[in-house]
Amino acid sequence: MSDNGMSDKIKAGVNKAKGEIKDQIGNAKNDPGLQAEGKADKAKGAVQDKIGDLKDRH
Repeated sequence: MSDNGMSDKIKAGVNKAKGEIKDQIGNAKNDPGLQAEGKADKAKGAVQDKIGDLKDRH
C-alpha cells in the first residue's frame, strides 16, 4: 500500500467512525440533523476509502 493510499485509508476510517458516532447519537437524541451529519461523514469516508484503493493500484 502506498503512503498516499494509506493516508486516504486512515482518513476514511476516522470519518466513518466519526459518522457512525454522530449517527447513533442523533438517533438516540431523535436529532435528524445530527443523524444527517453522521451519514454525510460516513459517505465521505467511503469515498476516501475508494480514493485510497485507486491510489494503491497505481
